[in-house]
Amino acid sequence: MTNLQPAQGMVVATLAKRLRSAVGDNAVIDDHVRLRTYECDGLTHHRVTPALVVLCESAADIRAVVVICVEAGVPFVARGSGTGLSGGALPHADGVLIVTSRMRGVGEIDIANQRVVVEPGVINLQVSRAAIPHGYYYAPDPSSQQICSIGGNLAENSGGAHCLKYGFTVNHVTGVEIVTPNGDLLRLGGKAPDPTGYDLLGVIVGSEGTLGVATEVTLKLTRLPESVRTLLAAFPGTDEAGAATSAIIGAGVVPAAIEMMDALAIQAAEAAVQCDYPPGAGAVLIVELDGPHAEVEQQFHQVQQFCRDRGAFEIRVAVDDVERALFWKGRKSAFAAVGRISPDYIVQDGVVPRTSLPTVLGRIRELAESSGIRVANVFHAGDGNLHPLVLFDNSVPGESDRAERVSGAILDLCIEYGGSITGEHGVGSDKAKYMPRMFTDDDLDTMQLVRCAFDARGLANPGKIFPTPRLCGEVPGRRQGAHPLVEAGLAEAF
Repeated sequence: MTNLQPAQGMVVATLAKRLRSAVGDNAVIDDHVRLRTYECDGLTHHRVTPALVVLCESAADIRAVVVICVEAGVPFVARGSGTGLSGGALPHADGVLIVTSRMRGVGEIDIANQRVVVEPGVINLQVSRAAIPHGYYYAPDPSSQQICSIGGNLAENSGGAHCLKYGFTVNHVTGVEIVTPNGDLLRLGGKAPDPTGYDLLGVIVGSEGTLGVATEVTLKLTRLPESVRTLLAAFPGTDEAGAATSAIIGAGVVPAAIEMMDALAIQAAEAAVQCDYPPGAGAVLIVELDGPHAEVEQQFHQVQQFCRDRGAFEIRVAVDDVERALFWKGRKSAFAAVGRISPDYIVQDGVVPRTSLPTVLGRIRELAESSGIRVANVFHAGDGNLHPLVLFDNSVPGESDRAERVSGAILDLCIEYGGSITGEHGVGSDKAKYMPRMFTDDDLDTMQLVRCAFDARGLANPGKIFPTPRLCGEVPGRRQGAHPLVEAGLAEAF
């Protein structure tokens, strides 16, 4: 590890020795070349090489690693499959990266209670594959569901195409076992739908690894629908597709999914997976309905009419599962597909009210034109969750900076129109600087109180979510006295 200063290298060597003693020699990585494999998550333009990586295989391994880190005062970061898009699993240069990808055990499948218990490294799609033979599936389906892990989904409160009807990860997690930042093993919730007391489970889901490391997750299973119908509608542009979306939702129809792609996103998908979407489309909608057969058939006819009335020039109805999968193939591949039309890109994740979609998309087009930076739009149209893909070439001087400015301006638009800076990707390290634009100082201080209640020393995934480092016991520039938790003897001041 020649990149370390001698003193730091000694500390890391001592820490590595303790970790190997606890979890085994092969579980600890300290070779710099191998460490670079873990220097980023899906947000590849943020990179940090960790001091050490530990490949955990059990809750006992995770607990042992956290205890050693706490005793040494060393930061730790949890990582699953590394598919996150906000830098939530970005390592700490002087810390330990706890990797849970080997923990892929699917435990009890309790069909009577519609529950399944899994380890954090279990792949999202694996849950449905285990449940389908019993007539059930796991509803949250991020576009990366073939590779993303449940632990990461829990940390970021991931959504997916079908979150419009079925909700996000938080709506499907009924229990979790975590190792707290103090090294304690804590169980919250279980199989019951509504545990009593404070909703600590809701606090953990979406906390981005700042409140502990999940070792086991209890998930709610959903019964397979009686009927599923899917259509692909092509429109001249996003305005018409947005109008069709508003008409569908406004009529009281709640599809399982409504997804939109603009012309540039379609171009990328065609280049990558040859999805054969209608030629000349300025935008396409994928609308999927599921539920009782009679209800689905009635609403499906309504949806087709809404699309025609709002300017759809071609509507394709999937005749079987193969054709349905082809419709979804273009949409699910969109993030990776833009690599066919741009060497570099930023995936953004903001939310606006659905009725503001046409206006916001127009403003994004203006930003792209004025900056010379192309933006491809892929999003969950039904709930206004935008995923603009900001395209740039890092080899062109100044272009990455312009792309960052456009990316930030899109988040500003989301806030301006009453939305949010994130819908499902989390804040991580990428969007922490935008938190003060959405929240007041008092809001951020209150969030810090929650974090300090779990992690008084600030060792669990430090540097994420919040815009400036704040230690428990101080709120820079605002409180002259000690932090209330310090005064109560419940936290330490540093």
